[in-house]
Amino acid sequence: MSLGRTLLAEKIIEFRPHVITTYDELGGYPHPDHIRTHEVTMAAVQLAADQGWQVQKIYFNQQFTRERLEVLAQAMAELELSNPYESWLQNWKDRRPVRITTRVECADFFEIRNAALIAHATQVDPMGQWFAVPISLQREVWPTEEFELAFSAVGEIDVSETDLFAGVVSDDE
Repeated sequence: MSLGRTLLAEKIIEFRPHVITTYDELGGYPHPDHIRTHEVTMAAVQLAADQGWQVQKIYFNQQFTRERLEVLAQAMAELELSNPYESWLQNWKDRRPVRITTRVECADFFEIRNAALIAHATQVDPMGQWFAVPISLQREVWPTEEFELAFSAVGEIDVSETDLFAGVVSDDE
C-alpha cells in the first residue's frame, strides 16, 4: 500500500483537489477493491497534508443504501418488472450506520455513469443487475447520488448538502 499511497499523495499535491470522494472502510457493498481504495486514499490524503496540501472535504460514496434499493425495487414492481435486487435485499446484512449528508442531483449524467461502469468489462455484466432499472425510472424515483461527509476542514456543514463543494474556499479567496 505504501507505493500506492505515495503515488496518490503525489497526484493530490500536484492537482490540489479541495474535495475527494472515496469508499467507506467497508468498501460500499462491500468489495475488496473498494476497501483497498479507501485505505490508499485516506493514507494518501494524510501524507499530502503532511507535505503541505490539505484536502478540505472527504466524502464516502453511499450509493448502495437499503433505502435506495428498496425504492428502486418497488418502482420496478409497480411496472411489473423483475426486481434486480431481490436476493440482495433478502440477504441484506446491516453495515455500520450510514449518515447521508449530501444528495447531488445527477440524473442528467446517468448514461455517463453507466458507460463508466460498463468499461469494467471483466467485472460488470452489461445485461446484469446494475443496468436492469431503466434510466428513465431512476430519474423519476431516485435522481440523486448520495454521499457521507467523512471529514471537513471548512467547519460545520449543513447535513443536507446538495453540493460537494459547499463551504470550500478556493485558492483565489
